[in-house]
Amino acid sequence: MELRHLRYFDAVATTLSFSRAAERLHIAQPPLSRQIRQLEDEIGAVLFDRSARPLQLTPAGRFFHAQVVQTLARLAEAREATRRIAQGGQGWFGIGFVPSTLYGFLPEVIRRFRAAHPQVEVGLSELTTVNQVAALKAGRIDVGFGRLPLNDPALSSEVVARDPLVAALPARHRLLSSRSLSLARLAEEPLLIYPAQPRPSFADQVLAHFHDRGLQPVVAQEANEMQTAIGLVAAGIGITLVPAPVQALQRADVAYRPLKEQGIDSPVTMNQRAGDQSPLLLAFEALVRETVQAPLTAAIPNPPSLTAAR
Repeated sequence: MELRHLRYFDAVATTLSFSRAAERLHIAQPPLSRQIRQLEDEIGAVLFDRSARPLQLTPAGRFFHAQVVQTLARLAEAREATRRIAQGGQGWFGIGFVPSTLYGFLPEVIRRFRAAHPQVEVGLSELTTVNQVAALKAGRIDVGFGRLPLNDPALSSEVVARDPLVAALPARHRLLSSRSLSLARLAEEPLLIYPAQPRPSFADQVLAHFHDRGLQPVVAQEANEMQTAIGLVAAGIGITLVPAPVQALQRADVAYRPLKEQGIDSPVTMNQRAGDQSPLLLAFEALVRETVQAPLTAAIPNPPSLTAAR
């Protein structure tokens, strides 16, 4: 199976006409028909119902077309990303982030980077840490900021900050009479975690803090977004833990309390392609160092997987 087979098949599947597909591809119809037959023989499945008027995809053909569309899109992404990386990324710079990192140092870094490089288009993508892996490998972003270390030889993951966790509670909750709260006390309350998918995620990080201390909180609900979890807190559904900078998201119906235990925090990781030395990335890293006012830690060696963090 060759790339041209996929392009030929996509043209016929999109137009549902061998003649129109041949015109689009600038080839004669007979060789196009032969190529599609060869593809069907190699796969071992009939992809088109040629007796139908107009031409129709078979169930196997519909499934295969969905896969081909994704494959061709990924190839186009890879081609464009490779060209951009070879050119040093000049003209465009992609940044991925989990929402909670926007309440810390990241907005200042982005502002300073844009001011220093007005000729560069900065692309911003809200992505979970896990989804940043594919985005980095596909070249859709050049750097990502998440909450989990990545254990992938194709990527480099560095901790650039650590945010203490705080409890978010409904306004007028009885626990607000305390200036700080223990995890043991919070474990008695319905817990809201996020994101629900994909996993592992910040949710597993929060649960690991409880489980490491022999606590078994009752998860009342899983939310997809941090803002959703906080909204559910306001509705009195339960409590949640958030990175301390999120307290800047002030709501009259939500209050925050620090934790009594020390070391209950969430790392902010900066993720990038291993060995990427493009000028824009190096300039961005320098701004991160200046903004957090501390050198980046060394790359994390074989960080533990949170899939085992219950």
